[in-house]
Amino acid sequence: MKQISNWNKSSWRNCKIKQQPSYPDLVELKNIENEISKFPPLVFAGEVRKLKTELAKVCEGKAFLLQGGDCAESFEEFNADNIRDMFKVMMQMAVVLTFAGGCPVVKIGRLAGQFAKPRSSDFEEKNGVKLPSYRDDIVNENKFDEKSRTPDPKRLIKAYNQSSATMNLLRAFARGGLADLHKVHKWNLGFIKDNSLGEKYQELANKITETLEFMEACGITSQNTPMIN
Repeated sequence: MKQISNWNKSSWRNCKIKQQPSYPDLVELKNIENEISKFPPLVFAGEVRKLKTELAKVCEGKAFLLQGGDCAESFEEFNADNIRDMFKVMMQMAVVLTFAGGCPVVKIGRLAGQFAKPRSSDFEEKNGVKLPSYRDDIVNENKFDEKSRTPDPKRLIKAYNQSSATMNLLRAFARGGLADLHKVHKWNLGFIKDNSLGEKYQELANKITETLEFMEACGITSQNTPMIN
């Protein structure tokens, strides 16, 4: 692997890379890149430093790592309900792991940017027609026609906007009360009540309820803030 000295955010351009779309208009691509370079960062330095601290605890065996999210995100399925549901599932899993494992859980969401995918070939062929492979919504569309499969740099801006909106909504959920352990545990209790497998988890749920009641009596905070990544 080629070693890079004097690293900067454009160093990758000096390396041999694969899995890159072939944009037909390089001038437009450059203009889009320049425009995006002026946008605010999706993740801030303080969030990165906090995550590094938490991951160090995982490496030391003092915390458990929970990572979850979709393999790919699409422009069409972007909406607040889907983001909220993913957040809820992550929080529900974290509560169970926290109480079952007896240690903090570092929660990392694999979302807010899963818009590109590698392909085994640069092209796809159907019925004698050969078109660029679908590399996910940040590059082109899945429909099999020339216009849809032509890489479009303007989709980079849409991907940024959707990622930014997702991140901001997750921050609002995390800091606006939706990560409160009492609230999250109520979701788990609802699952146990409505699911045929609920009885299997009832004993653990009872222990979590008792612990939360003890924390409340002692005035211990029940905020369960996830890492925003």
